[in-house]
Amino acid sequence: MSSSSTTTILALGLFAFFLLTILPFTVQATVPSSKTFKFINQGEFGEYIVEYGADYRVSDIQTFPFALCFYNTTPNAFTLGLRMGNRHSESIMRWVWDANRNNPVHENATLTFGTDGNLILTDVDGRVAWQTKTANKGVVGLKLISNGNLVLYDQKGRFVWQSFDHPTDTLLVGQSLRPGGPNKLVSRLSTVDGSEGTYSFELEQMRWAMYMKSKNSVKPLLYFGAEEGATLTRLMFSSAPETKEGYAFELTFELEINNVSSGSSILARPKYNSTLSMLRVGYDGNLKIYTYYDKVDWGAWEVTFSLFDREGKESECKLPTRCGSLGVCEDDQCVACPTQKGMLGWSKSCAPPVLPPCNKGKGGAGAKVNYYKVVGVEHFMNGYTEGDGPMKVVECRDRCSKDCGCLGFFYREESSKCLLAPELGTLTKVSNTTHVAFIKISK
Repeated sequence: MSSSSTTTILALGLFAFFLLTILPFTVQATVPSSKTFKFINQGEFGEYIVEYGADYRVSDIQTFPFALCFYNTTPNAFTLGLRMGNRHSESIMRWVWDANRNNPVHENATLTFGTDGNLILTDVDGRVAWQTKTANKGVVGLKLISNGNLVLYDQKGRFVWQSFDHPTDTLLVGQSLRPGGPNKLVSRLSTVDGSEGTYSFELEQMRWAMYMKSKNSVKPLLYFGAEEGATLTRLMFSSAPETKEGYAFELTFELEINNVSSGSSILARPKYNSTLSMLRVGYDGNLKIYTYYDKVDWGAWEVTFSLFDREGKESECKLPTRCGSLGVCEDDQCVACPTQKGMLGWSKSCAPPVLPPCNKGKGGAGAKVNYYKVVGVEHFMNGYTEGDGPMKVVECRDRCSKDCGCLGFFYREESSKCLLAPELGTLTKVSNTTHVAFIKISK
């Protein structure tokens, strides 16, 4: 036999051995038919009280106190989401995670988990609304863990996909954020619209921060930031027993710096087991912790932390829209509507002046606008920036006049700093009369 024939036979033998070695694993790395399912969005709605006044249908994927459901707040526009709460309780059940946010499905949509390991949501017309993209990636099963994490796992129990990596507006205990990318919390638009809203909570390299999105600004507007003075690589929402006398549990942010655990930042100390808690960015921009205490039937939910609170460090006046699209806030109350005629009584109708059409190209936008002055107020961004400068007030005015996205500017006379405001929102009343605002109006 020639050497080339010998080489060919050896190669074929090695290839056959490779196939025999790998094929058993390929066959085993599929979902057993007994664990596959198809859930169709049809039938009677649930009868218990849920958040946002939603209609809902519960799937068989349940682990106390969580359940995977189809729910809707507008007719025939359904979201696949995780519900938290107990039907035997008289307390409301809350929505803590959405799969197909911004992309609702309709009656008779299907959720399918097949032998290939992909979890896929298909609308009634066959359109794929959402999927885990885990087909043929070694998934052998699906489970909803008791902490509210929906996972797809492989033969070794490793998570191929998990809902904890894809938060919407809520963090559950044990869930983390990392800097950069889409890994952040984004509020709902409203109680009736669950699509992405205006506010976000995210982890940055040196701080955790909260932002407001504005149609008048490319960059989101910072309204809260907690500097940590080091490079942050992870923030985990945590609950643990407390050793301090008089307290049972503590709710914390567990911080990781340069990939090494560096202790915790305590948010609250409930006097009972707070493991079933959720941290949420509300549609009003506040950051709150809701704790579910399953030992009681009535009033099982309690707000155990609120970042902007009348009794806390951060005043409610620092919430960007505490007083709507325009209003003066003092001592956590909306006290005035700043107008050309002076300070009038605040109401929900208080709003920025209607401005003339703005054309950047002609460079004459400033000729169409004027300003009125409000003394002793600060913008919600002023807590984290004074603005640019130093510069004269006329230069600051000129910048705002030429900027179609500027609704007014805030000027600090003692430092000559200028802050252009793409949104006005809530103006906080301060005793320093050198802190002034100029609201843009039509000339």
